Amino acid sequence: MEPSPLTQVERPETFQPKIIRLYETVFRDEDEDVDLSDGFWEEFFLHRPDHAGFKRILETISPDDMLHLQAHSQQLFQRAISRIQQASAPSDEIALETLTVFLDAALSKKYTNPSSDIIAVLAGLNDADTVMSDFVAALDTVIRNGRSLSLRLKAVRTSLSITATGFHTALPSYFTHRDLFPALMKFTQDCEHSSQVLPALYLLGLLVNYNKFEFQNPYRLRLDDFVNDAIIQKIVTSVGDTCVKLRDAYVAIQDDMPEPWSLGSTLNYIGLGVLSPTSRPTTPTPGAEDPKSLFAALPGPEIGVLLSTYDFANANKVFCFNLVSTPAPNKSDPSPLSSFLSLTSYLSQHAHRSQRAALYTHLSLFTLQILVEDQSLAKRLCSDESKLSVRLCRQRQPFLPLVKGERTATSVILDLMIDGINHNLRRRLDVEYYILCIGILLRILSFLSRTKTRIAYHWSELWRTLLSFFRFLTTYVDDIRSLRRSSELVDILVNLLAFALSSGENFLPDPASYDDLFYKLVETGDSLAKFRDAFGLSSSTSMQTLVNVSSHYQTLLEGGGDQAKAKNKILSPREVNNVIKQGYSTLSIEAEEGLDRWERFREVEYKIALKKIARAAIEDAKMLKEDK
Repeated sequence: MEPSPLTQVERPETFQPKIIRLYETVFRDEDEDVDLSDGFWEEFFLHRPDHAGFKRILETISPDDMLHLQAHSQQLFQRAISRIQQASAPSDEIALETLTVFLDAALSKKYTNPSSDIIAVLAGLNDADTVMSDFVAALDTVIRNGRSLSLRLKAVRTSLSITATGFHTALPSYFTHRDLFPALMKFTQDCEHSSQVLPALYLLGLLVNYNKFEFQNPYRLRLDDFVNDAIIQKIVTSVGDTCVKLRDAYVAIQDDMPEPWSLGSTLNYIGLGVLSPTSRPTTPTPGAEDPKSLFAALPGPEIGVLLSTYDFANANKVFCFNLVSTPAPNKSDPSPLSSFLSLTSYLSQHAHRSQRAALYTHLSLFTLQILVEDQSLAKRLCSDESKLSVRLCRQRQPFLPLVKGERTATSVILDLMIDGINHNLRRRLDVEYYILCIGILLRILSFLSRTKTRIAYHWSELWRTLLSFFRFLTTYVDDIRSLRRSSELVDILVNLLAFALSSGENFLPDPASYDDLFYKLVETGDSLAKFRDAFGLSSSTSMQTLVNVSSHYQTLLEGGGDQAKAKNKILSPREVNNVIKQGYSTLSIEAEEGLDRWERFREVEYKIALKKIARAAIEDAKMLKEDK
């Protein structure tokens, strides 16, 4: 009997998608370069991409092998550009997705000569300008006028991929030649959700910071004169939503919302927690993983949006006004400014955990300094119009008094500075950070004093914090003096307290608050004299003013004047206050002129820090697109 021609073929154990075979064909190692046919590419861009499979294939290719295969990688790049330009579905979308995976893998390899080798892989040195210009032009067209928002978003992400991964090569320069700013702004205008705006903002931040200190960056110039309120409000809203998401990641590790009153909380407070009807701890217990390591991994990669936020704030007054005044989308939601201040609070309490966290905390303080330096914005931040409710971090002691309800933005910023000072004390002090905190405090007090503006605030916490900082610096004087800019920090700290003493009656809400400042100073005893001697400030008029005021009242309290009748008598707080009031008549404060003077923020002075921040944002951009 003849065997049947219909024999059953065994099915393979694993099924390989057709697109994987096409990827392997593109990057097959051959002795001679072979042009792949039009039919091959037609089929290639009809199959849905397999991102994971394509990435695996590309990861197996060494940098040298990628250079060896440059004829085919160039074909892939140029054919994909052509498909994007044709704007025909679904090939253009497939081409964008394919390029995003390809560029991420190809640009991440460790080439011997990164700029020239990458250009060789993508376009060839002879055709680089033409091919790369066509590529950026194609992206520009899609971002601006693509047939769907999802396609346009993919073009933004592809642009972000090549900018982030190739930031330290010549590739981003092609984006500066073309100027994607109008396309990015139009894309932002058309976005339906704030999350869609994030990649465009991220891309803008990287482009603004590309060689910004080496040449006149066109994106930086674009920020200066952009005045479209509707688009700026969308950007500000996106920033606020992102800040909430980043803040909530800290809360997820340790929920620091104070527990409302209950029988259980009251029993716990007086030490009878065993009688509590519930066993809920006063501080929620984090999961099994060490909370320190969890906190150290934060903030999330979306934090890079603070770079474009800073650049906008530094360049554009319309942006600053909208950041300060844009209301919450819904009454139950925080405003963008509230969200930004809340995130800054959490960043400040955890800034010491990593250099990355510290850099982004610095960046948020740059933005705050720019805001408080503007006199019209400072006025708004102090007014009832600016009142807002902000969730401040309470994950580490010491805690500031819990204020419920709305209050002025300035009072919240004061809290941020106090918390920052209290929670980052260490021998290897972050001097730059403390200069920023003290500098922002000086700018706020200077404005309040000149305009005689009085805001409700727990001023005693500020004086307590500043004087504690004096004691800390004195204790670790040998460690502090060796740090760069430490003498500058010491000077502005002394000037700030001396200014408060000489001008406090202009901004403190009542005489009792002014008396309290002197009370806190008297409480320090001889700490100020020790500080003066430790840092060699004998010739400082401001420092001597502080010491003289303290000594004046110490003499009175020890019975050196009529105000304290009995020497060695232990005085009550009320009696001390009476001595302070009576002592004004014999007190002379010789404060220096210009204690409240400050220099406006100048970006070039923070050049090194901003370059470090840009590098951190680049790495976060890579993380962000991997998450997506």
